Amino acid sequence: MTKNIGTTDKVLRLSIAGACVIAIATGTVSGILALVLGIAAVALTGTALFSFCGLYSILGITTCKTSQ
Repeated sequence: MTKNIGTTDKVLRLSIAGACVIAIATGTVSGILALVLGIAAVALTGTALFSFCGLYSILGITTCKTSQ
């Protein structure tokens, strides 16, 4: 897997995932929405940790700085 997620993208993904977890933990959201946000948080965290996004790969997008 070639890395296609840059540092800014990682920070943004982890911030959004953290916000989702906080919303669930504080009871701000519940039910189906909490489940969807939980799944989104796991996906965002996983893609940030592995620096790879499958959708970016399919669309040919990269936010990594290329070494020249």
